[in-house]
Amino acid sequence: MTLTELRYIVAVARERHFGRAAERCFVSQPTLSVAVRKLEDELGVQLFERAPGEIALTPIGEHVVAQAQRTLEEAEAVKVAAQAGRDPLEGPLRIGAIYTVGPYLFPALIPLLRRRAPKMPLIVEENYTAALSEKLRHGELDVIVISLPFAAPGILTLPLYREPFVVLLPAAHPLTQRAGLRSADLEGETMLLLGAGHCFRDQVIDACPACAPRSDGAVNHTVEGSSLETIRHMVVSGLGLTVVPCTAAGADRYARRLLAIRRFSGPAPTRDVALAWRASFPRPKVIDVLREAVAACDLTCTEPVPARSGRRRVGAGGRARRA
Repeated sequence: MTLTELRYIVAVARERHFGRAAERCFVSQPTLSVAVRKLEDELGVQLFERAPGEIALTPIGEHVVAQAQRTLEEAEAVKVAAQAGRDPLEGPLRIGAIYTVGPYLFPALIPLLRRRAPKMPLIVEENYTAALSEKLRHGELDVIVISLPFAAPGILTLPLYREPFVVLLPAAHPLTQRAGLRSADLEGETMLLLGAGHCFRDQVIDACPACAPRSDGAVNHTVEGSSLETIRHMVVSGLGLTVVPCTAAGADRYARRLLAIRRFSGPAPTRDVALAWRASFPRPKVIDVLREAVAACDLTCTEPVPARSGRRRVGAGGRARRA
């Protein structure tokens, strides 16, 4: 039994396809298939049920693959621990962020990290919360930046900052005459929202019920976009209004004659942005450097999250408050 064979069965379990698993492992399909069969013969059990166009784990295969994943993580931890013994800030850091944070945090964060940890090259990814969580759990990412609440077994979280939501409007829209807006003011307006799968979409609807798509048979005044950047351009084009986190408002990117930004009246809806990493991550100094670098990014519309007692194994709090 080798670590390579364990990587193969983990890949097959994830992809549910020998061809895609082989591509993921950068080997030919026959090489992978022979190795998996060899491991099954050595263990004396069948790990996968094979049918035309379909691969499924057997009950014993579920347990073996789970243990194989833990073994691979521990093997990786041995290498990382040895490296960290020399310098925890030396060696690549694989960091991911949700789509509604990455474009607005990374441009400021990456140069700061390069200066503070020049021997720590960054491998950066943007994705949905669910995909980032899965990659973090499987050791494909070291740390992720997400929005709370976030809960996953064996994961620690550290709040970074709190940011309010704001309303973006075409500069000529009548609502720009008001200094602040309430959720009810947006009722009947054409609202531009992110598509399903974005946690920020759910936070907006929770904080602003008037922004939710209509399901009562009335004309639907909701239009979906693929990213906050796309939606912001749609607002400038006069297609509707939207609600965005303040870091994504981009007040400096459009002349005031094209785009207006309005805060919510009263208690503004907010979100808490946090770091998340495996409890077994052997480079805790990296987390401290990340926290300090984010604080130095000077995201002017954000504020520190009130202190909590210690780092939590599962995320809590940070739910958007209603306007």
